[in-house]
Amino acid sequence: MSVVVTGATGQLGRLVVQHLLAGGLPADQVVAAARRPEGFADGVRTAPIDYDDPASLEAAFAGAETVLLISGTAVGQRVAQHGRVIDAAKAAGVRRVVYTSAPHADTTALVLAPEHKATEELLRASGLAWTILRNNWYTENYVGAVEQARSTGVLLTSTGDGRVASASRDDFAAGAAAVLLGGDHDGRVYELTGDVAWSADELAEAASTVLGVLVVAKQVSSDEHRAILVDAGLDEGTAGFVATLDADIRRGDLADATPDLRTLIGRPTTPLVDGLRAALRQ
Repeated sequence: MSVVVTGATGQLGRLVVQHLLAGGLPADQVVAAARRPEGFADGVRTAPIDYDDPASLEAAFAGAETVLLISGTAVGQRVAQHGRVIDAAKAAGVRRVVYTSAPHADTTALVLAPEHKATEELLRASGLAWTILRNNWYTENYVGAVEQARSTGVLLTSTGDGRVASASRDDFAAGAAAVLLGGDHDGRVYELTGDVAWSADELAEAASTVLGVLVVAKQVSSDEHRAILVDAGLDEGTAGFVATLDADIRRGDLADATPDLRTLIGRPTTPLVDGLRAALRQ
């Protein structure tokens, strides 16, 4: 069973490759595909790919049974890029595509969701077997804020009472590997989350525990948040995106904790404090 992991040099992709090997898939049945694939375990096959180059995709997918399509990072271009991956998989004779999507992508107003929803629609219409992994937030996304709080003692947020059902990136990678390694997952949509949805105050408490200094969450309005970020040097677009995402969290778009991930990986997901501690050590 040959499995191609796209985006394999990214933080999630590398972990998926590691979990596939740990799960018993022979190294020569794993294809790590990326723009510049390097640094993988002996025996793992590599393939250079570009989401904008269909020929590179078809060459990488030749002979594979399954492709893990890790969503691209080029916001605004992802639907076209993902479409090329799906088309190339079909042309290469791939049986199944597994896609990393966004929470409740088909119903949510989450700012990140539209491109994921469109990709899911392409996948459903492709004629290929498919599995959709709707990943909630990575705990590691908060490492920068926690590091900053080491000196300021403050976590700036406009999330209000909103909660985030995050899990560690390794948890999500283990879930993806479990789906890739077997079982009846065709046509399934998994809402993958941590076991617990936490608030900004609970994030600050976890940061205090990990850092050994008192950290508090400071709530501001969306407009105040945007202005503070711009004053700190962020461009208007990035500041607006961060404030919008916090507003989405305040609305509850990342709060739905499900059992899907812990069921796939056969253990509880990594608690927030443990995920932050591990990420800060890296």
